[in-house]
Amino acid sequence: MEYKLYIVEDDIGISTEIKKMAESFGLIVKISEDFQNIFDEFTEFSPHIVLLDIGLPFAGGYHWCSEIRKVSNVPIIFISSASDNMNVVMAMNMGADDFIAKPFDGNVLIAKIQALLRRSYDFATSAPVMSHKGAVLNTGDSTLSVGDSKVDLTKNEYRILSILMENKGKIVSREKLMERLWETDNFVDENALTVNMARLRKKLESVGLVDFISTKHGMGYILE
Repeated sequence: MEYKLYIVEDDIGISTEIKKMAESFGLIVKISEDFQNIFDEFTEFSPHIVLLDIGLPFAGGYHWCSEIRKVSNVPIIFISSASDNMNVVMAMNMGADDFIAKPFDGNVLIAKIQALLRRSYDFATSAPVMSHKGAVLNTGDSTLSVGDSKVDLTKNEYRILSILMENKGKIVSREKLMERLWETDNFVDENALTVNMARLRKKLESVGLVDFISTKHGMGYILE
């Protein structure tokens, strides 16, 4: 499996050096480009791990860590020259998984990244964050966030959306949806699936997501 690393660091020299080293170990790397829209970049790239500096333009690393934690348990490592105990404690309390002080040894950083990836994904198969067209599926509380709005989903609605997001750009048959819902001990027949889909679409439309789920007649559903 190819893991994706998202680097949020405003020192281009440091971020480029980390990128080069991480890519030599087979990671797919993205460096932040827009420090006002870190969360949007995060959801679009859907990384498996994040390197986050504390001191950033516009909003600091703590802010972006708390925003990411609202929707994802993706591993986060803080990197900072401010390595006093207060900052380390603050970082951990904000939901970080590790902290490394600048200047750091590149090999130590890569070792920490690899260890966190192993611990986080050896037994996990789902994406660290699921999003589509600005809508983010929150794995923690089974809700969907669209800008400042939050949509509460039933168990079936949440599962339908997660299956469709896992298969973005692919048609998912009604049979496959029903099979997956049946696996969760929620028996869903043809009529129940139609009702669930209609309710889900109504909720999506209420927050401006019109035609979010497309129907392919005789084939199934797709997020295009």
